[in-house]
Amino acid sequence: MALPSKKTSLDRLPPEGQLVNRAWLRTRGVTRPLVDFWLRSGKLEAVSHGLYRRPGPPLKWEQVVYSVNEMGVQVHVGGRTALELQGLAHYLPLQGVTRVSLYTTSKVPPWVQRFPADYTFTVHRGKLFKTLPGGALVSKPFGAWDWPVPYATVELALLEYLADVRTEDSFDFADKFFEGASVLRPALIRELLLSCSHVLAKRLFLWFAERHEYAWFKKLDTTGVDLGHGKRAVVKGGALDTKYLITVPRTMVHGHGQPVY
Repeated sequence: MALPSKKTSLDRLPPEGQLVNRAWLRTRGVTRPLVDFWLRSGKLEAVSHGLYRRPGPPLKWEQVVYSVNEMGVQVHVGGRTALELQGLAHYLPLQGVTRVSLYTTSKVPPWVQRFPADYTFTVHRGKLFKTLPGGALVSKPFGAWDWPVPYATVELALLEYLADVRTEDSFDFADKFFEGASVLRPALIRELLLSCSHVLAKRLFLWFAERHEYAWFKKLDTTGVDLGHGKRAVVKGGALDTKYLITVPRTMVHGHGQPVY
């Protein structure tokens, strides 16, 4: 069998540092025999079943996120990771990113959460918003090719993080994130609150915003924002905030709170 010519094959190898699957290769006219030839010749290596890359140094997590998006699965860096990487972790212990929070409404390939590296991915799959407003995501360039890696804006990432707040520790982290959220866009926040389907995240967002008394909160129009009905327990054994009807740590109770026994 004639070997594939250099001109018609090597130019179809994935860029260095990118993970690809068989579907990605097929759309570029790469046949199974050509994949086998590349594997035998060391031009390509298998990372797991049906997942390939060019041999090289360990991949950064940004390269993995970019690769997943290039495979047609829309994911973005959000929640705590997006907040930390956008400067809202000044008071938090951070020894580099070792756990990356990814948000998506799609099914993520199983290998993502088993990827062999010194970092791990936590995938949050669910529909927190009916639709994401324009401007809720930003792309940050990474690497020599300036690959676009999608991130949640601070406004979106705060709501994403608050959707998972259930303990005093996570409540305290949220408070520290809000300490750094002095410059937010009330117009974008309004769009997010109107589209958000997570009642508790919305109540918490407004509670923290009011607690920190930022100028942008005074400009925020909450008309039409659905905050649901009834009480929501956030922190076990906390105090009830009578305005937003959520239980909060007793140490953070402000003017309109009362004990819950």
